[in-house]
Amino acid sequence: MEYEAVIGLEVHAQLLTESKIFCGCSTRFGAPPNTHVCPVCMGMPGVLPVLNERVVELATRTGLATHCTVHPRSVWARKNYFYPDLPKNYQISQYEAPLCTGGWLEVEAEGQSKRIGITRIHMEEDAGKLVHDPAQGVSYVDFNRTGVPLMEIVSEPDMRTPAEAGAYLRALRDILVYLEVCDGNMEEGSFRCDANISLRPMGQAELGTKTELKNMNSFKGVTRALEYEIRRQRAMLNQGERILQQTRLWDAEANKTHGMRGKEEAHDYRYFPDPDLLPLVVDQAWVERVRAGLPELPAAKRERFVRQYGLSDYDAGVLTASRPLAEYYEAVAAAGAAPKTAANWVTSDLLGALHGQDLEITDSPIGAADLAGLIRLLEDGTISGKMAKQVFAEMLASGKQAAVLVQEMGLSQVSDQGELEAVLTEIFAAHPAEVEAYRGGKKKLLGFFVGQAMQRTKGQANPKLVNELAARLLGG
Repeated sequence: MEYEAVIGLEVHAQLLTESKIFCGCSTRFGAPPNTHVCPVCMGMPGVLPVLNERVVELATRTGLATHCTVHPRSVWARKNYFYPDLPKNYQISQYEAPLCTGGWLEVEAEGQSKRIGITRIHMEEDAGKLVHDPAQGVSYVDFNRTGVPLMEIVSEPDMRTPAEAGAYLRALRDILVYLEVCDGNMEEGSFRCDANISLRPMGQAELGTKTELKNMNSFKGVTRALEYEIRRQRAMLNQGERILQQTRLWDAEANKTHGMRGKEEAHDYRYFPDPDLLPLVVDQAWVERVRAGLPELPAAKRERFVRQYGLSDYDAGVLTASRPLAEYYEAVAAAGAAPKTAANWVTSDLLGALHGQDLEITDSPIGAADLAGLIRLLEDGTISGKMAKQVFAEMLASGKQAAVLVQEMGLSQVSDQGELEAVLTEIFAAHPAEVEAYRGGKKKLLGFFVGQAMQRTKGQANPKLVNELAARLLGG
């Protein structure tokens, strides 16, 4: 039987705030265990949570950017469960009345565009972290992460393939990073994804029994885990076996999922409104001020780069992969470099060099105006392409401007027509047999004469002009 996969994703994004959601403790990653804690985030008796307004602003930015309705009233809820990394034995979250609902994202996957619905976006606090020590046979708890602000983004079950799920995740991450809402670091856990997947016979409207996949810390890991789970569930269904509703962990080394526990339902968490927190009320005028501060988002920027700068879809996609990179490229173009030439230098030479040194575009030793200066020297014929590569390498090493280095390195290109004609005349006189052979039909000898000219001028002749002059002087 042919089956169709039904996939929905739950993304937890850590919000870029300096302090936690309900207290003043730092959110900085990598601090010694249990140093960023206080009575509030540790759930001590008698303490009360105080909401961090910045958390609401960042969640609102995300809702607006993903076409959600931002509700004027939302309610905080207690999600009750017992686990060693949860000091209060409940998590403050939102349930029946979240901040944002009813959004969508348009994604490109497998050559087609598809709209993926977003059910809800709500805010909540993170739990702590268990650190297992197999040598001692014990586990430790680090509560630094307890109370760190999270935003949960729940999609509709609109995805049908792992490729669509990967495209949705990448598009969502790009938006969050552009908004400066989340740093998108999956390895550090600031952008985490759980996947719900079920199979059903093709054409059937009723959903199958779903499993939840956890422990995926890369885009590749998400797609591979979904591919495996589709194969596993299909094989079970074809053999007449029943799919269990459960949470499964992805094992990247074994390339398979393992059962972890039975999948909880909402009633298992005994949600109820948090008595320590009033309902959250956001003013519409405040929401509109947040909307006015939204940056141009990745999809719109890609379309504009193609339209405004005449770039290919591929180059526009590379250049808009991050907001700082897009801003760097536009600064190069604004400084007078031809847009397509600038795109080639940024996407190939500059990014290649930066990746080789493990640097980001914000750490580039070559400023946008300086790269534009190099490109202008190349385009006006002052230096050749080969010389430009040499100058670029020196710019990376020294941070000096291109014009300064061209003088210091004696690399000015010879483009004086009279000077080059004189050089070519001497070459023709020294090689009469080759001249006769060329005129007899061996046109490939043109490269020989150009090579001689480049050699005599120590590589500083304008190669394009030399080609044109040689062909004209030789009569064809």
